[in-house]
Amino acid sequence: MNRLELCDLEVAYEGRQVLLVERARFEQGRFYGIVGPSGAGKSTLLRVVNLLVKPSRGSMHLFGSEADLSSLSYRKGVPIQRKMGFVAQKPSMFQTTVFENVALGLKYRKVDKESIRRLVMETLELVELSHLSAQRAQTLSGGEAQRIALARTLVCEPELLLLDEPTASLDPYNISIFERVIQTVHRQKGTTILMITHNLPQAKRLAQECLFLYKGRIAEWAGTDAFFQRPATSELRDFVSGRMIC
Repeated sequence: MNRLELCDLEVAYEGRQVLLVERARFEQGRFYGIVGPSGAGKSTLLRVVNLLVKPSRGSMHLFGSEADLSSLSYRKGVPIQRKMGFVAQKPSMFQTTVFENVALGLKYRKVDKESIRRLVMETLELVELSHLSAQRAQTLSGGEAQRIALARTLVCEPELLLLDEPTASLDPYNISIFERVIQTVHRQKGTTILMITHNLPQAKRLAQECLFLYKGRIAEWAGTDAFFQRPATSELRDFVSGRMIC
């Protein structure tokens, strides 16, 4: 069962339901774009999958691992979480060098020093920042820091890559590099990717399938061409046309 599957998932805050997913199935090796208006539940969905938010109820199957998300303990969640990588909109850098920032996850996994050196430098080369390996991470530009955040995730070779508007604050140059890297990883390693974006042309460029979240639910899901060219709901038609939806 090589897939990510969510079942009977609900997230509520102070009695207010913010996300309800009866069933969602993401096949291994596919690239999924997630779009929708602000407050639709997109980030909550990714944070639940990454075990950063505990839902009121719901279960998850992830590439052979089963979990009741509402009762999952931290200890039992760690092996599941290590199958994935998460990149947020705003990168956080540790107060050390670029190399050490990227190496951190490998050290937690007890990887030997020589392998760490090789893997970190290969990944820095992938994001085109190997020349900055000895630089203090706090001195990076915003675009460079986001590429290092991506490298820190990719160096651990996650089976599932979760991206929460990772290019929203980047300039076109850094966006092009970021997109090229995730396309390369998807193509060469067969990594499953779920990417939230407000940049609709970006979703068209990258995703094989797209989901439209609206008022906490998956309102529409289709192959990318059909999703944008033949939306089935009036809400998605309005959304892709740039009209306000309530």
